[in-house]
Order: sequence, then structure tokens, then C-alpha cells
Amino acid sequence: MVNVFLYSLLSVIIVSLVSLIGIATLSLRADKLKRILLYLVSFAAGALMGDVFIHLLPEVSGNGFSLGVSAFALSGILFSFVIEKFVHWRHCHLPTTKEHPHPFAVMNLVGDGVHNFVDGIIIGVSYLVSIPVGLATTLAVFLHEIPQEIGDFSVLLHGGFSRGRALFMNFLLALTAVLGVLIVFFLRYIVEGTLPLLTAFAAGTFLYIAGSDLIPELHKETGLGKTFIQLVFFVLGIAIMYLLLFLD
Repeated sequence: MVNVFLYSLLSVIIVSLVSLIGIATLSLRADKLKRILLYLVSFAAGALMGDVFIHLLPEVSGNGFSLGVSAFALSGILFSFVIEKFVHWRHCHLPTTKEHPHPFAVMNLVGDGVHNFVDGIIIGVSYLVSIPVGLATTLAVFLHEIPQEIGDFSVLLHGGFSRGRALFMNFLLALTAVLGVLIVFFLRYIVEGTLPLLTAFAAGTFLYIAGSDLIPELHKETGLGKTFIQLVFFVLGIAIMYLLLFLD
């Protein structure tokens, strides 16, 4: 159990460090950054879908796919929907422009903190299932955090934050993922009793992020060549999740 806890803690710390990636984008032109982000979004969408259908759902359906499992998967989708609706925040992965404004910088911070906290819970729960499932989930979270954090950094700059303050606030709220892991392991005896249901909940949140936030961004690019590259990155994300099965 100690090793599982250390794996979980190290994973969320690594994921939290992604929040500092915004500084690396300052020297990139907006059009170049947009192209790079679309491929990262495609890769992340494939990884999230792959984690759901290759790791998470197979783990909870070993003894049959019960109504309870379905209900918790749906609750993960509904939870994500409510968070976005009532916190007025979206996982937008494109930089701010006049055609794509993000006026709610403070609310974005609130939503980001809640989202990272839930990520920490999901990572902790996944490691309680098994270390390979935890690693796969961590990688999926890591990949979708990259474009998200770049977008969040852009939103904060657009909202009047200085670069230093934007980086600091992004990193500070990223650390709520650590709190999520600590709560999971503090309540692990309760969590372990409901592990299949919580894993289904995690699958639902990932399905929502991939289907509602990431994939629609990809449809904004309709060029045949770029669409093909997006498809390649999407399949590559799924393939990475499949290869992680061999860690068992």
C-alpha cells in the first residue's frame, strides 16, 4: 500500500508540474501554437478514450456490467457537465483571440482547481485498482493537461494577470490534485469498498472530457491533410493505452 501511495503522490506532482508549461509557449506565434495544440488535443482524446475502454471499464466489468456501474459512469458525465455549467468554465485548448475570448479568468481558476482535485481523486482510485491502471490513467490525465494548461495560461493573461502571477496561480491550483490523492488514501477503506463504482465514475468524466471538450475542438479544422494527421495522433493515443496493458 505504501508503494501505491508513493506512485500516486509522485504521479499527481508530475501532472501538477504541467501547469508551468505555459511559459514555454510565450515565444510561439499564435498560428503555430494552434497547430501544435490541435495535434496534442487529438492525441489526448485518443488516450482518454483508450484509458476508458482498455483499462477502466474492463476493470469494473470483470463480473458483469451492472446497472450500478452504468449509473456511476453516467454520474461522472453529469458531474462534469454540472461543473462546466455552473462554474462557467470550459476545457478550452486554444489560445485567446478576438474571435475566441475568455472573459472569466477568476472563474476559470475556480473551475481549474475543482477539475485538478477530481483528477487527483481519479488517479488515486486508479492506483488502488492496480499500478498499471494507475500509470495508464496518469498518462491520460497528463496528456490532456498539456493543452488545457496552455489554454488556462492564455485565459489568465487575457484576464489581466501578469505572466508570473498566472504561472503561480496555475501551479497552486494544480496542487489540488495532491489533495485529491490524500483524501482517497485517507478514506481508502471506504473507497476500496466502492472501487468499481468510483472507477466507473472516473470513466464517465474521461468520456465527457474527450467527447464534449476535446473532439469538438478537432472538428474546427476541416482540411483533409490536417484531419488525417489528427486521426493518426488519435489512434496513437489509443495505441499507447493498449501498450500499457503489457505492464501487467
